[in-house]
Amino acid sequence: MSHLECSIDILSELIAYPTISPDSNLAMIDDLASRLQDLGARVDLYHDESGQKANLYATLGPERAGGILLAGHTDVVPVTDQDWSADPFEMIRRDGKLFGRGSCDMKGFIAACIALAPDLAAQATGRPLHFAFTHDEESGCLGAQALIEELAKRDDTPAMAIIGEPTNMQLIEGHKGCYEYSTHFTGREGHGSLPDQGVNAVEYSVRYVSRLLELRETLKTRAPEDSAFTPPHTTLSVGALHGGVAHNVIPGKARLDWEMRPVQESDADFVKAELASYVAEVLLPQMRSVWPEANIDTQVIGEVVGLTPMADNAARDLVMALTGANGKDLVSFGTEAGIFQSLGMAALVCGPGSIEQAHKPDEYLEISQLQECVEMLARLGPKLA
Repeated sequence: MSHLECSIDILSELIAYPTISPDSNLAMIDDLASRLQDLGARVDLYHDESGQKANLYATLGPERAGGILLAGHTDVVPVTDQDWSADPFEMIRRDGKLFGRGSCDMKGFIAACIALAPDLAAQATGRPLHFAFTHDEESGCLGAQALIEELAKRDDTPAMAIIGEPTNMQLIEGHKGCYEYSTHFTGREGHGSLPDQGVNAVEYSVRYVSRLLELRETLKTRAPEDSAFTPPHTTLSVGALHGGVAHNVIPGKARLDWEMRPVQESDADFVKAELASYVAEVLLPQMRSVWPEANIDTQVIGEVVGLTPMADNAARDLVMALTGANGKDLVSFGTEAGIFQSLGMAALVCGPGSIEQAHKPDEYLEISQLQECVEMLARLGPKLA
């Protein structure tokens, strides 16, 4: 069987694991661990506090620092309320495409890594090859952030990391950070006919949104002159607002989910300082004048650092040699690459599929893209001798 067909078979099996972020990924992780252990890999599993999720870190070749890391996340986004034409957790091959949740983002890359692993295991005689398969990338990169703490304790730190997020196999050397928050509003319930006696949590959350939108406009004026991102400035987006139970009940609880993607850390500091001031000086005094127990609390879901473009980047140079590419780019979406970079690794994002297909119903990966990824990994083998 060719490496491509092997990758497709493995991808079909991986898609069948419904590793939606809130749910367990252990069945898929155990499968991947078993495949790699059968090749002689040294495999470590790092579980989260619940014990229902785990990161996998595996090594082929010699036990020393300076190796190459292939990284990807095992979780996928939910399919709830999406109009799929078939079962999202059963891969369908049609018209040169592989349909299924996670096919593009990003089980296709993981499948290719596992399909090539037997060859790579035989070739990794001079330089170690590592695999990092994480949980909860779609929920603030919690898995990678926990994994990096474990890797910092080891003495076999890789020299470079290739993160296989969908980039159409283009080389991505930089992206913005991704900061996600949930702001909780606690007011006082009451009857809708007596609004002055309650503290309407939804109304105060709407005022908070209005301030976020004002700050979003201000951020446009703070873009660095040399910013190469599209758009060039830090962005801010409201994702969801939850609150209320009935038309005639003053809601006592509300939750606002929002994010920002900073191009520079000073923008994130600016936004957080402005919001803290607005809450402390405007919203909370008004809320507590009616109900002293009213409160606003912001929960950090994840503050994921961006990937900083570097003049000297061994991972970029390696992938250029493997793919024959002569260009690189930046993107606005976030990945785990900056987390691995923070440990001193050269990092690059390059993987099969288009981000345009990610998170959508009838998500798919073009077989030609998977073929390109297989060819890149096949050329990696001689670099490990």
